[in-house]
Amino acid sequence: MYKMFCRIYQAASRIFTRFLPWREPVLLEGENSLGKLPPLLKRKHLTKVLIVTDEGIRSIGLMDNMLKELREEGIKYVIYDKVVPNPTIENIETALKIFKESNCKGIISFGGGSPMDCAKGVGARIARPGKTLPQLKGLLRVRKETPPLVAVPTTAGTGSEATVATVISNPDTHEKYAIMDLSLIPDFAVLDPLLTKNLPPHITSTTGMDALTHAVEAYTNHGASEKAKRCSREAVKLIFENLYEAYSNGKNMEARTNMQRAAYVAGVAFTRAYVGNVHAIAHTLGGFYAVPHGLANAVILPHVLEYYGRSVYPPLADLADLVNIGDPSDDKEQKAKKFIEEIKNFNKKMNIPDKISGIKEKDLSIMIKRALSEANPIYPVPKIFSEKDMEYLYHVIQE
Repeated sequence: MYKMFCRIYQAASRIFTRFLPWREPVLLEGENSLGKLPPLLKRKHLTKVLIVTDEGIRSIGLMDNMLKELREEGIKYVIYDKVVPNPTIENIETALKIFKESNCKGIISFGGGSPMDCAKGVGARIARPGKTLPQLKGLLRVRKETPPLVAVPTTAGTGSEATVATVISNPDTHEKYAIMDLSLIPDFAVLDPLLTKNLPPHITSTTGMDALTHAVEAYTNHGASEKAKRCSREAVKLIFENLYEAYSNGKNMEARTNMQRAAYVAGVAFTRAYVGNVHAIAHTLGGFYAVPHGLANAVILPHVLEYYGRSVYPPLADLADLVNIGDPSDDKEQKAKKFIEEIKNFNKKMNIPDKISGIKEKDLSIMIKRALSEANPIYPVPKIFSEKDMEYLYHVIQE
């Protein structure tokens, strides 16, 4: 009965979301496209902005040219650079205070998924000043306009520059949860591959596999729209053709450009079709043990796809055909299994482990409940998991 309830809920959600005012950010794309941002902000009369980033980004000078050009355009700025991996409520509340005290008019998130999540959290709190972040958890609880938000990703993976979601961690409870609202889609996104040029190989690989997880989960979910499927296919093809090259030859700007595009369209896909059980499990690992999100997704993805079994054979066979895996004479099951095997090969070639170390048995019961609570009934996954299903998978991924 519970599975039936979940499917009814998901069907109703699909009908409802067709009528939502979906939008996509204005894109600035290509090498040196970051230079187009300051004049754009001036035209939009954003005279003072809060820049949300982390200490690592700031210390290597990646923002220096942008800051210089902002000054030349007469745009004032303040910087909050204390964002941690898996940003916390404290991060967001501190950045919010700076925004208000400095009388900022907009927000620039500069970095990977964590600065973007933090910036979106600030936007949500400004839009809903009477609500705490835990009170905004879940779907469509913001529903008011946020300050103009610019996303400048320096990795190619999260796709947060295209999505409705911000993911927040509470270190006190080890909880990691999402706020999802159309108002959190950034107004502008800068896809400048030069910002990813010097990414370490292990960041290139895990963020790229994060993007692949977004695309595959969106494509295999029930009832994905044609736009979501189209974006998923584009992302999968780009990732299979460019991720290993970007990993092994980081100076290849064509590969870097294509990976940024892949991360973006994968974000467009999953913001309409949702993610699934891979993400539900990964979020608990981030909340309890600070496992980097892309790494967690990379490890978990092939295990969950194998466990889904025949429920994902048709869509995975489609993706196998798309990237020329297997023989034309193979049936859907054979193609799907070869596609999963190729994901494992990707991980192996890029030195990504096939297990997660440090999972503690005493934490499993809470992690299982939280993963199920995230996934059900919202995510239209190929197979709705029970506690036994989740327990099995946590043990499979455990080193």
